[in-house]
Amino acid sequence: MGQRILYIHQYFKTPQEGGAIRSYYLAKGLVENGFEVEMLTTHNEAIYTKAEIDGFKVHYLPVNYSNEMGFLKRVWSFLKFVRLAKRYARNIEDIDKAYITSTPLTVGLIGLWLKRKRQIPYIFEVRDLWPTAPIELGAIKGKPLKNYLYRLEKRIYQEAEKIVALSPGMRDWIKKVAPEKEVFMIPNMADCQFFKKELKDPKLVEFYHANKPFVITYLGSIGVTNHLEYFLDIAEESKKRGLNIDFKIVGQGSRLSHIKLSAYLRKLSNVEFIGHQNKEGVRRILNVTDATYVSFANYPVLATNSPNKMFDSLASGKLTIVNSTGWTKDLVEQYKCGFYANPEKPAEFIEQLLPFMEQKDLLETFKNNARQIAENLYSRKLQVEKLTRVLNNESQMKTNGNEVYILTA
Repeated sequence: MGQRILYIHQYFKTPQEGGAIRSYYLAKGLVENGFEVEMLTTHNEAIYTKAEIDGFKVHYLPVNYSNEMGFLKRVWSFLKFVRLAKRYARNIEDIDKAYITSTPLTVGLIGLWLKRKRQIPYIFEVRDLWPTAPIELGAIKGKPLKNYLYRLEKRIYQEAEKIVALSPGMRDWIKKVAPEKEVFMIPNMADCQFFKKELKDPKLVEFYHANKPFVITYLGSIGVTNHLEYFLDIAEESKKRGLNIDFKIVGQGSRLSHIKLSAYLRKLSNVEFIGHQNKEGVRRILNVTDATYVSFANYPVLATNSPNKMFDSLASGKLTIVNSTGWTKDLVEQYKCGFYANPEKPAEFIEQLLPFMEQKDLLETFKNNARQIAENLYSRKLQVEKLTRVLNNESQMKTNGNEVYILTA
């Protein structure tokens, strides 16, 4: 057998559960490439349970967590996971390496402990820039706490054997904090086997009330960082102009009630809310969708994010619209698979959208481009290959005779 990997992710999800399922596919891919994998995660149950999922063991630790929790309750949840993960990790034998994915940043404490107590090296995967993100959003206040968290971030990076970043912006930040470390970029993945570019299914169109000529869908968390007020602003502008566009909001989160109330008070009859979906549900909704909207609040740090639903959109061959500057803007503009829209200017959004509504050939070209880059740059297979190389201490890989750049300079 290959290496035994202890994979630590506080919020591990399966396709049946929905949400961010990157860790499921990476773990499954590692098993298929000869690794043994044990996953440490949590669930909102009162007791510890263990399951076998597609060739790897999953240890579910009893740690409650939800997006609706306040800051202090979240911190308690983070620290409880650290404490329980250490306890259960003691009994998992013959581990060669740990693969630890944030957020939260506190999971890095488990890596530091494994390295010190058990001499197990760890690779740290950065999904979000902590503590920069909560500091910019105002969730963390007080200079002593900020300084402590920045020191902790630096120490976690420096003690890691290697670091994996999910976007160019994250990679660049990490290189500033720990310039001596190897940083590999493995973005979120497009599941090109599961998602297809396909014609709209009339039955699904009827089921999801998607009878209007053009459907724009937001998929994902509905929280402070997503600021879906921007999406409502666009829907309001569309309604004022009498445009026949259907806006769908799919997901859950701490701001869902607020966004629903706002849509009601603004009499946005063109906005429909659909609850949290598993992966099959996402595929069905994408079938009736023409364009997706990737939304983040207007903070510089959020422009570094690697939103998983954007990759579902690309794999499904959808016009992909983003509202933050940074690498996602560069992506959709370079490969002509979508466009960037200033979130503060809904009228400009409509002007940018109209050519795609009026010229079906243009829309089809951009949809085809989306599917093509999903296959060529972000396929599930390619991201698993990259991680396998990182774990096997190979700094670069070749596909189709071309070198694929994953190691930062």
